[in-house]
Parts: sequence; structure tokens; C-alpha cells
Amino acid sequence: MRPMRPFNFNTSAELFPAAIRKKKRAGFAYRRFGTAAEAVQFAIEELPADSLNGAYLQVEEARFDQSGIRSLYESEAFPLPRRPRKPEPAAASDKDAA
Repeated sequence: MRPMRPFNFNTSAELFPAAIRKKKRAGFAYRRFGTAAEAVQFAIEELPADSLNGAYLQVEEARFDQSGIRSLYESEAFPLPRRPRKPEPAAASDKDAA
């Protein structure tokens, strides 16, 4: 696996909805952002999971699917503050052990 080349979060970006044939419209419409960082943040923090699934981000000639968008968001180079993560639900305790 080759290392990811440096990504410019200041480049403009376009976010495209998933192509959903059965629904009349997707969960969101095409949207253009001044910076890729804003587009990535919007996709991860604002879009419902079903809208993000199948959507893609276009930055210059590069396209990023859901996992690519998530990788950019989780990158150490991501320049914007991230929304604090919601606490994970507690694991179910082993009731049979008692």
C-alpha cells in the first residue's frame, strides 16, 4: 500500500449525492464548497449515514467515496475542529455470569 500523497484541504470541492433510482430525490442535493475541508466536515458531521453512503467528493481530478471522505476527516492534517464524538453505547454485560 502506498502512502497517501499530501492533500490540499484549501482546494474547492464538490459533494455529489448518491444515485438513488427508487427515490425521487436523494437525501441532499449537489453542493459546492469553497474548501475541501468544509466539504469533508459537512459530509461527516451533517449528512445522515444513508445519504453519505454512495455519495462522493470531487476535489480537482480526485474522487473520494464514503471511506475516502472519512479518511480525510480522520487525517491528522484535517484543519478544522472536529465535532466531539458521541459516547459509544456501553457493551452489554454478561448476565449469564451471575
